Amino acid sequence: MEFTKMHGLGNDFLVFYGHTELPENVSELAVTWCDRYFGVGGDGLVFILPSEQADFKMRIINSDGTEAEQCGNAIRCVSKYVYDNGLVDKENVTIETLGAGVQQVSLQVENGAVKTVRVDMGEPILDGLAVPTTLEDSPVLNRPIEAGGREFSFTAVSMGNPHCVIYVDDAPNFDLTTWGPKLEVHPYFPRKINVEFATVTSRDRVEMRVWERGAGPTLACGTGACATLVSSVLNGLTDRAAWIGLKGGDLFIEWDERDNHVYMTGPAEAVYKGSIEI
Repeated sequence: MEFTKMHGLGNDFLVFYGHTELPENVSELAVTWCDRYFGVGGDGLVFILPSEQADFKMRIINSDGTEAEQCGNAIRCVSKYVYDNGLVDKENVTIETLGAGVQQVSLQVENGAVKTVRVDMGEPILDGLAVPTTLEDSPVLNRPIEAGGREFSFTAVSMGNPHCVIYVDDAPNFDLTTWGPKLEVHPYFPRKINVEFATVTSRDRVEMRVWERGAGPTLACGTGACATLVSSVLNGLTDRAAWIGLKGGDLFIEWDERDNHVYMTGPAEAVYKGSIEI
């Protein structure tokens, strides 16, 4: 199978095109191929498939073999792939996702290649049961949570996949590997959760680190950046547009008052092409 290794701010994927459906053993393939020592290495597999509703459909399999409903970095990679490889000749495309429906994407093209991608990530889901959590709050705002003998406060947001945003004093140096896995499987979260640890540095900037459900610590998370901006607005910490600083770089996130949609702008890069045997 031919693939292109791509990343969005270091959140990296093996991207596949030309299939009409997922391979039967895709979960096992993801675990094997995403291994950074015995495989190609990556945070997940991304398949670009035909869609009856949009220009393309995106399916994402995490490195642990589970499927993700949505991924902001992956959708930017898919958008760059289809344009740069001549699969579309327009700068506005639509991508069907499992958890967030059809999303509108605008491409900034320079010298015949996509430079940055702006994605309409849709409306945030704030109802506790819909995120999903086991809590009936709407929104779940600054709610206490205990894990591993330590108490945090979190805000729950879904961007088509579930997020738990927690504010800490120093997100860039926070101990992700200790607290991320404990919070990911907390009983509040029936389908597990992506955990963002955030530090607000100004009204237009938040530093964030992420423990991704099914992948662990990654260099960036697009939906997590969106959830962090929404949480920060709800908690009165930032304006409705801000830069979210991730380990792999920055994303610009806007929560538009007019349509209640969240917009994400950032880069995507192709690293190399390869082939791998099933």
